[in-house]
Amino acid sequence: MTAKNVLGGPLTACCFSPLTGYFRDGWCRTADEDRGSHVICAKLTHEFLAFSRARGNDLETPVPEFRFAGLKPGDRWCLCALRWREALLAGVAPPVVLEATHERALQFVSLEELTAHALEAA
Repeated sequence: MTAKNVLGGPLTACCFSPLTGYFRDGWCRTADEDRGSHVICAKLTHEFLAFSRARGNDLETPVPEFRFAGLKPGDRWCLCALRWREALLAGVAPPVVLEATHERALQFVSLEELTAHALEAA
């Protein structure tokens, strides 16, 4: 894999349980058909999940037909860059894992904004 993270290094995995990413392979990789740019690896919070639900994207309710068990605070998930930016502007942006956040995120938010919400490296 040659994808880079926002720090310029190799992209690391975000989460395998729950299995995240546009390709559902654990990585915040992207492709041209990923219209949401699921590139920001975030550790979900109650505040963000409530915000996302209020914006029309309920990430907590299981959807068995899509093998989606629902998310909870503490889960890591590849978020759409614009949704993370919306949450940032609303004051509820969840913390991010910089090493697992794809460089494409920098098309939507600054490295400074991401760094200000960074988790310590695992």
